[in-house]
Amino acid sequence: MAKSVKSAPPGDESSETSTSAPARPTRPTQRRLKIEGYDVEGISVAGDETCVIFPALNLAFDIGRCPPLAVSQDHLFVSHAHADHIGDLHKYVGKRRKKGMRPPTVFVPASIADLVRMLFDVHRAMDQSGFEHKLVPLEVGEEYELGKGLRVRAFKTYHVVPSQGYVIYKVKQKLKDEYAGLPGKELSSLRKSGVELTNTVSTPEIAFTGDTMSDFILDPDNADVLKAKILVVESTYIDDKKSIEDARKRGHTHLSEIASVSDKLENKAILLNHFSNRYTAEDIDAAINRLPTHFRRRVYALKEGF
Repeated sequence: MAKSVKSAPPGDESSETSTSAPARPTRPTQRRLKIEGYDVEGISVAGDETCVIFPALNLAFDIGRCPPLAVSQDHLFVSHAHADHIGDLHKYVGKRRKKGMRPPTVFVPASIADLVRMLFDVHRAMDQSGFEHKLVPLEVGEEYELGKGLRVRAFKTYHVVPSQGYVIYKVKQKLKDEYAGLPGKELSSLRKSGVELTNTVSTPEIAFTGDTMSDFILDPDNADVLKAKILVVESTYIDDKKSIEDARKRGHTHLSEIASVSDKLENKAILLNHFSNRYTAEDIDAAINRLPTHFRRRVYALKEGF
């Protein structure tokens, strides 16, 4: 008698492993990528784990599992509450405590903040130890100063559970045009007299989507997401074995959708991640090679684990 096969619930890729995804052979690790001057490290396998790290900015996105490098990042941004994106949050905080590091700052969608607090209460009760951290709930559109010339803003994404992405901005003070070329002594005198000499200039550097349908691209409030130097975007499905509709049913994005609106993406680099575990590294490379040349030259892939 044939066995029945349950379909994965929306947003879940993990159940596909036993029914359609071939076992992946052990491969040498990819380690770091170098993209637009940034080292990028991490792993993102749909249904298993996601954590993307930018060491130079002292931050990580999502914490489905906790890679060693993630522990040393002071800021963590969680996109949503699915286990493959938040499952090792307690380990991230706990490992920092054991290493004598200062409590990290953890950003979460405001809608799940109370649940995250409850989660830590449970872990404190079980572990009989502290999990010190600063929890920052952010609403979509809300900003937060990270210090050292960085700012974050949460943006709307479209998944099957409450979710959001994050844009990291570099913030600088720029001399106003009308004062350009003035001698230093004159500028100093104006400053002492209370004249505001500079404007604050914010430049979107990194945008991270987490899990989402492609709708975020067409959202007019997400203009800065499409202008960030690097866009880290999920691409769960990458070929015609799974359709756009398959992706949308699970709250995900198909690579063909990204390619079809590539003219809207002003980003210097697009880092694809969150591939289904049905794929191999060769599958991912082949899919990228099928992209139009003008778009392909900007595309990178996080293939650790494939």
